[in-house]
Amino acid sequence: MQPLLEVEDVSFSYHSMSGETPVLSHVSFKIEEGEFVAVVGPSGCGKSTILNLISGLIKPESGEIRLNQQQVEQGALQVGYMLQKDHLFEWRTIYENVILGLEIQKKLTPRRLERVKEMLVQYGLSAFEKARPSQLSGGMRQRAALIRTLALDPSLLLLDEPFSALDYQTRLSVADDIGKILKKEKKTALLVTHDISEAISMADRVYVLSRRPTSVRSAIDIQLDIPDRTPLAARNAPGFKYYFNLIWKELCDERET
Repeated sequence: MQPLLEVEDVSFSYHSMSGETPVLSHVSFKIEEGEFVAVVGPSGCGKSTILNLISGLIKPESGEIRLNQQQVEQGALQVGYMLQKDHLFEWRTIYENVILGLEIQKKLTPRRLERVKEMLVQYGLSAFEKARPSQLSGGMRQRAALIRTLALDPSLLLLDEPFSALDYQTRLSVADDIGKILKKEKKTALLVTHDISEAISMADRVYVLSRRPTSVRSAIDIQLDIPDRTPLAARNAPGFKYYFNLIWKELCDERET
């Protein structure tokens, strides 16, 4: 069976008046349908650039990116993108915010709107449909942003450090919530994070990146022997410390080379 996402030998550089800055060098990895994959690496190595390439916002200089066996084009509609900030509009209610993508893409069908209503109920926001974003906690706002993204039923969900603006306690809780939601919705996801613990607790596989120009240094499958795995439960699993030390060593070795 073909992987859902294939990133094959991709290279990319930023160009300015002062010259060329190589960012990615022959990056390759795959994601199977239904997997949750995380990417970690040194600061500034190009993790967000990878997400921008997969979403079609920018094009690779060489190599190919295929989603569902088709080459990704600019503005790929099969990809959902959650950024560091929730980007909810204060002049719209929570309900109006979560249907914004459907509105823009002219997909306000009865079936999709009913699905939005179901998700608002399932994920604890039905009582806040008429509220403004400023009336919600940071965690609730992120759940609203996730519902807005899932409403479009993307094949692949990209998560660009979506919890980084939250305090630590809220971050743990929201990561657990969103991990459970994505598992329930059977969504394929790619998370970019600086947090090793977050990557291990949420992902089926972690890709460790090198410094710029970036390549994939290693791929580590996360196998935690616990029933009903959730992000919070994973942090207490017997093998959690082993994976943390393994990834930490990879990142430290990268800094020393």
